[in-house]
Amino acid sequence: MDYWALIVATFYLIGGGLAVNILFNRTKPFYKCFIGSTIIALSTHVVWLYQNIFLLNGQNLPMLNVVSLIGFLIALLTAIMGKRLNTGVLLPVIYGFNIINFIAVAYFPSHFITHLEIHPAIGSHIILALLAYAILSIASLFALQLAYINYRLKNHKRPLAMTNMPPLMTLEKSLFQFIFIGFILLSCTLITGFIFLEDMFAQGKAHKAILSIIAWIIYAILLWGHYTKGWRGQLIVYITIVASSFLTLAYFGSRFVREIILS
Repeated sequence: MDYWALIVATFYLIGGGLAVNILFNRTKPFYKCFIGSTIIALSTHVVWLYQNIFLLNGQNLPMLNVVSLIGFLIALLTAIMGKRLNTGVLLPVIYGFNIINFIAVAYFPSHFITHLEIHPAIGSHIILALLAYAILSIASLFALQLAYINYRLKNHKRPLAMTNMPPLMTLEKSLFQFIFIGFILLSCTLITGFIFLEDMFAQGKAHKAILSIIAWIIYAILLWGHYTKGWRGQLIVYITIVASSFLTLAYFGSRFVREIILS
């Protein structure tokens, strides 16, 4: 059993609990404790990633390790942007996801050794892919938050923790900023994939490229529709979630079946 993973999960649990408390309490009595637990959670997360990915015989990148790396990027970016974009409402969800992943890692350790130092170009492709997925995942969380606030307001109900919710216009603007940045990174991911991966459309791998391209097209349509046709509201939420679903299937669909279900 990976006890260090459980320690990281514990700090995320503390941070998530304090984040929930802050959402429903204007005075924020435990804000400093929340900041401290977040810093410790992210720091221990980095240590875990270093110990479990960078091994002497190569880089260990099974699906759960990759998910943990993406979870760290999402938690880090959300924490950094927290004050400007008021992302506190997203933190319990993000921290909860990391807790579940670390529990899975602790009880179901796995190995998939690769050697990115031999192929640095492929390494750059993977880094771009991870950043693109992390940024677009945050955009999906913003879309769900936007849908929730819209639903509560249309039904004449005050959103829970309304005092800590960002204004709708700010939230929508942030959503498209993240989609645009993620779209650029995803474009670079596909370009580097076409250039550096000789077997990108090989049997057993073609579905990853096809699903990623479909996601890219959907994001492109969404950006076009918003900036030229003024698409807003529930429509952009639905399109964002559909695109994110295709991208998730592209990144993790076959690996989930192979490493988790069939292992």
